[in-house]
Amino acid sequence: MVRVGIVGGTGYTGVELLRLLALHEDAEVAVITSRAECGRRVDDLFPNLRGLYDLAFCEPEVTQLAACDIVFFATPHNVAMNLVPELLAAGARVVDLSADYRIRDAELWSQWYGEPHASPELLSEAVYGLPEVNREKIA
Repeated sequence: MVRVGIVGGTGYTGVELLRLLALHEDAEVAVITSRAECGRRVDDLFPNLRGLYDLAFCEPEVTQLAACDIVFFATPHNVAMNLVPELLAAGARVVDLSADYRIRDAELWSQWYGEPHASPELLSEAVYGLPEVNREKIA
């Protein structure tokens, strides 16, 4: 069983990720974060997930997230780039669904997003991909 952490679980991407992972027999969502909804149960906020998760949202803490096998960032830009270096150093695998690691050139990234990148040393290591989902298995 793969232990999954999700940073940013209340937006469209985070909720869709929760829905997809609920159908994955080898994945267990162990940590889900939301600063605004900290302490609130996932199924109280999203009744469509009732019976699928027995979790409450928590603050994003590196120690708790690093205990997961993989951590997904479903956040706006400028969040992942601040936490990813610590998570990688702790041995976690990371999938960033935001824009923080899409552009390999730190200067170009800064032009697009109007601020310097917080972890430019990791840009060259990032892999950008668009996976396809087998709709037959999730329908």
